[in-house]
Amino acid sequence: MTATVTTRRASTPFHRLLTVETRKLFDTRSSKIMTAILVALTVASIAGRGLYSGPHLDTLITTAGIGYGTLLPVLGILTVTSEWSHRTALTTFTLEPRRTRVLAAKCLPPLITAVAASLFAVLVAVPATAVSAGVQDTPADWRIAPLALLAWTGTNILMVAEGLALGMLLLNAPAAIVIYLSTPVLWSVVRQLGATGEALTEWLDLNTTLTPLMNGDMTGGDALRLAASATLWIVLPMAVGVLRVTRKEVS
Repeated sequence: MTATVTTRRASTPFHRLLTVETRKLFDTRSSKIMTAILVALTVASIAGRGLYSGPHLDTLITTAGIGYGTLLPVLGILTVTSEWSHRTALTTFTLEPRRTRVLAAKCLPPLITAVAASLFAVLVAVPATAVSAGVQDTPADWRIAPLALLAWTGTNILMVAEGLALGMLLLNAPAAIVIYLSTPVLWSVVRQLGATGEALTEWLDLNTTLTPLMNGDMTGGDALRLAASATLWIVLPMAVGVLRVTRKEVS
């Protein structure tokens, strides 16, 4: 009688997947360039705003959103589309066949980067506020509401999540980037279409519904509108994207 021996390959630990995907996020040439531009733009915009508008800490922190709103979501798009553009998906999914674990490991680093970028803006804004006060010989305004800072950080996270959702849905970096960057223009056109256009924009344009959260003055109605737009631009595209990735044939 011959015994049948079944071997099972050990599962790849999630922390190892997370480490690999984090390295991928910052190892590519495009990601390195984008990160360098993001750091330089953050420092320059905060310093320039401090000299122009005065030593107001809360204002200088949120000034970093000028670059964050564009570059952080693009970084998320590149994260989830790189396997398909570089044709490395076959290797990745052979090493870890459970694709949902790979997707989770891909999504976490950009979201954590959004939090780190928010903290970086604070670290830059604090000395910029002090320098601006000294240069302008004006008392520095150090007041900042912790909830407002938390809400602004949440705004950055949601914008990155939108980039991840679009990238996962399309699996094509140029198409996802074009759609992400062009939607504000398209919604500004929709807003001009009378009362119906304004209503659609107020409920479905994520940039519009994120404004109260970013300003720290969200009401119950604002939360409902944010939930509706987040469902349209984050939840649904990501759900379809996950389904597409898990079923897509890799060649």
